[in-house]
Amino acid sequence: MPRTRIDRLVAEHARALSDRLVAHRAELFPPDAHKTLRRFNSIETARFLRVSDAWLRRLALDGRGPTPAKGPKRGWYYTSHDIAALRHLLEEGSRVPGTYMPGRRDGDHLQVICVVNFKGGSGKTTTAAHLAQRCALDGYRVLAIDVDPQASLSMLHGVQPELDLFDGGTLWDAIRDEDPRPLRELIRPTCFANLDLVPGNLDLMDFEHETPRLLAQEGAARSGNPFFTKIAEALESVEADYDLVVIDCPPQLGFLTMAALSAATAVLVTVHPQMLDVMSMCQFLLMTSDLLGVVAEAGGNMEYDWLRYLVTRYEPGDGPQNQMVSFMRTLFGEHVLNHPVLKSTAISDAALTKQTLYEVEKGAFSRSTYERALESLDAVNGEIQGLIQKAWGR
Repeated sequence: MPRTRIDRLVAEHARALSDRLVAHRAELFPPDAHKTLRRFNSIETARFLRVSDAWLRRLALDGRGPTPAKGPKRGWYYTSHDIAALRHLLEEGSRVPGTYMPGRRDGDHLQVICVVNFKGGSGKTTTAAHLAQRCALDGYRVLAIDVDPQASLSMLHGVQPELDLFDGGTLWDAIRDEDPRPLRELIRPTCFANLDLVPGNLDLMDFEHETPRLLAQEGAARSGNPFFTKIAEALESVEADYDLVVIDCPPQLGFLTMAALSAATAVLVTVHPQMLDVMSMCQFLLMTSDLLGVVAEAGGNMEYDWLRYLVTRYEPGDGPQNQMVSFMRTLFGEHVLNHPVLKSTAISDAALTKQTLYEVEKGAFSRSTYERALESLDAVNGEIQGLIQKAWGR
């Protein structure tokens, strides 16, 4: 049996897959298409704004705020930009500042949340995407940064790496040692109001390759610009534009992850409650502690507002999973979020069309399946928003 050159075989498979994905995209979208977001009905809009549906309808009948689109059965529908405009209107008439605009005030520091896990399949990117989108819908100014070379977060927001980032445009361009670009030039709007994106692709691997070379060069340690400060320094130029940054880290503890953790003010560790996943997380925590200890000794910032473990893909009827969750809560106490993300066909099926649960039409699923999954995600994101507010002293 003849032996196969693995590099050539992998290259052949990669080209075939890339060509098929490009063709698939062309079938679904014209070349100049951009991802769009559905409108939200008045009940959903009222829920985001925390007002009653009747009050929202009265506002529209009085001609105040954006004019909703008319839908079937005399329903009214709002875009995410309409929701943002309504927030500004409601905030102007609010007696308590921040009731409808919960973002930063004078003296509040930028919140930078790193979503991490060493093992793939823990729901890391799904968590980051739903957190960024829900916070944007709730009135926070959000920047999502895809630091994972696999670029799943980018694809969820309509960016196809091999097509849209052929000439660069990732975070690598802002953190490279030679001729870095301003981060502002790399930021793209998404179809969500208040949510921008710095996409990722395989170019990010250059940071993993270039950093050891720079560290080995004579005098690199005295350059005054160590690798772990790169992301934090890039964020400084846009800090005033956002309340919150959500960073989707790669599923490995490399130089990118360490630089992201050095820029973070908070860390969210996703974990699937299975023994192998928890054992993998244990190894991740041990390595993280050792490496970040070295970074801290070299002057890196390791002061965080909070660290939390998020149980994902949770099945309440699974006995071993319940035992594992109880084990984690006993061991880590308040560092485990109270609410888990449930395993749901609604979340996984939405991802097949590169959508999140906040984007997909809920009619695509049974009502109970959709609402159960959405309630789970909303509870998690609400708990994280509570931590953000607490970090700002509220």
